[in-house]
Amino acid sequence: MKRIAILTAGGDTPALNATIYGAVERANALKIEVVGIIRGFYGVLSTHVPHLLLNPLFSTIPELDPCLGGTILGASRAYVDPNDKESVDLVASRLQRLGVDGLICIGGDGTLNGMQPLSERFPCVLAPKTIDNDLGLNYLDEPNEWSRVETETPGKFRYEKKQGHPDLNLDEMINYVTPGYATAVYVAAGGIERIRTTAEGHRRIAIVEVMGRDSGFIALGSAYGQPDIVLMPEFPIEFERLTQRVRELYDLQKHVVIVIGEGVRDADGQPLGAKKKTFDPAGNVLFSGAAEHLKDMLDESMGNEFFTARQRHETAASAIFTRKLGHTQRGGRPILFDRFYGSQLGGKAIELLAEGRNNCVATLQWSSEHGFQLDSIEANILRDKWQLIHARQVHPAFYDAKRFQLSKLGKQYLLPIFTNAIGMDDIENIRAELFNAGKLSTRYQSVNIGIQKRLKYLEPRPPMGGQ
Repeated sequence: MKRIAILTAGGDTPALNATIYGAVERANALKIEVVGIIRGFYGVLSTHVPHLLLNPLFSTIPELDPCLGGTILGASRAYVDPNDKESVDLVASRLQRLGVDGLICIGGDGTLNGMQPLSERFPCVLAPKTIDNDLGLNYLDEPNEWSRVETETPGKFRYEKKQGHPDLNLDEMINYVTPGYATAVYVAAGGIERIRTTAEGHRRIAIVEVMGRDSGFIALGSAYGQPDIVLMPEFPIEFERLTQRVRELYDLQKHVVIVIGEGVRDADGQPLGAKKKTFDPAGNVLFSGAAEHLKDMLDESMGNEFFTARQRHETAASAIFTRKLGHTQRGGRPILFDRFYGSQLGGKAIELLAEGRNNCVATLQWSSEHGFQLDSIEANILRDKWQLIHARQVHPAFYDAKRFQLSKLGKQYLLPIFTNAIGMDDIENIRAELFNAGKLSTRYQSVNIGIQKRLKYLEPRPPMGGQ
């Protein structure tokens, strides 16, 4: 294998450049050229296929910094439609014209689905990334627990998961954790700690919304910020019991901090944040306000009298506030855990292609005896019998639904990831760079400027600014 293409697709994470860097460094050692495709699958769907050589003379370009958040290759949520044979043929022919012998896709479950039709034409592997930590399995036979239910719309189905294993062995998890997750939790936990002091000082109830879509792993990790209540999408809200717990905590400490995953559902299984449905380009429902909807529910349930009876001269609406941590969770400098294992998985992806593997995923396994280790899994193992890949959910063994807190096993799951997740260089970077005086007189120097100068195209160059 002489030349490999690499692309980053889906949402951005802090660990993408680290993963690209690891792939390029391993390719340098194996004397393999690496072509970076700009803007994910959109790049190969474009007639021009904007691209650049990431390792001229087997030397990594200086713009590729593993400590830099985001992705120097750009990303998009465009995917290859497996049913659109014409587009698949065009993508395959374009990569062939680039002289590519294999493709590495860095992404999550959506990227893996987009990779499938291409893997039937030439070797493809996935290096995982997602702040949601939802690419993987809690145990090997988990895909067989999904069932399909018809909806009122012809041809549309709803997928439901039956819980088959009441217990969980951490050693059996497939892809224990994905790059990007640790940094997202680091940001979330710090944000919760800061919001806590406002809630405590003003005697208020704070509802903090974190990302994760249908998976509650970020909410799980937010326990490091010591929220009083943690709500996850996998566990529908028992609102009466939740309200009672909020009242108890408020009477005890005069404030409450609630963390809510953006995909949290009500007792009927409906997402709180998707009452007004909108969709992203990949067709996923955009969750617009789980925290706001929960606030409205608490406003009505607790009422003004709850606060006035405690000599609070304000309404329920003003005593309860919401905050979304939003895209801060997926941006900025990755912490040590993500930089190290992101680069390791990038290197593993190169090795898989060099070994002649196809349609597989580089994985990060963990065992109590050996700690973290690199491995791989065939992509089809992640699929259900309808060929779909579902987001990994937080297993019930990780959560104590009665206390709205982590269980003992949930805490044990987090410890290997976060005990040494932050490096001394992370602390030194904050000390030396955050208030660097040079920032006051120098404009931000975007890596896109350097990348733009390196771009090449299959067809005549498009208008300036097009990529």
